[in-house]
Order: sequence, then structure tokens, then C-alpha cells
Amino acid sequence: MTFVVTENCIKCKYMDCVEVCPVDCFHEGPNFLVIDPDECIDCTLCEPECPAEAIYSEEDLPKGQEAFLELNAELSKNWPVINEKKPAPDDADAWKGKSGKLSLLER
Repeated sequence: MTFVVTENCIKCKYMDCVEVCPVDCFHEGPNFLVIDPDECIDCTLCEPECPAEAIYSEEDLPKGQEAFLELNAELSKNWPVINEKKPAPDDADAWKGKSGKLSLLER
């Protein structure tokens, strides 16, 4: 099983989760983070650290977020690993909790 970053992360990109990951499975894109499913060890440490509540186990993905399992796998192959927390975007709090952000995902 793996954990999955979902739509809530788009344009928020808080990085609290990155610091607690023991296997460096997070990858950073322009306005989104993803988890490499091949590297994730299902330790559950990242999920409670996310202020945007954007991380779920693949078994508990909310309805409508299932496509993010494949999206995390795809984008983690192209984006660089990140293992240190960086500041969130200045407008992250304004985007937190908003739905319908998939079209804003920058690849």
C-alpha cells in the first residue's frame, strides 16, 4: 500500500510532510507534491503532518480523488526528490481547502 497526495495540495504545497518521511519518497513539482508509490513504505508519518489534509492511504482515497493514485506514480518519475522543507507559497492559505484545482496543476 502507498500514500497519495491529492488535489488539496495543488497551489498549497505545504512541505511539513517532507521532513518526516524516512525514505525520501516525496517529489516536488511547480505547485504540487507527489509520493512515489514504489518508495513509500506506508509508515503513516506524513498523513497527520499535512496542514491541507491532502494525504491519504490509497485504501482511503476520498471519492473523486482516485485519479491521484496514478498521477502520483506518473509525476514522481519526472519530478525531483525533495527531502527538506521549503516555505509554502505566499498564497497557500488562500488555496487551502478549495476544490476544483486539478486544472491548475502545473506539470
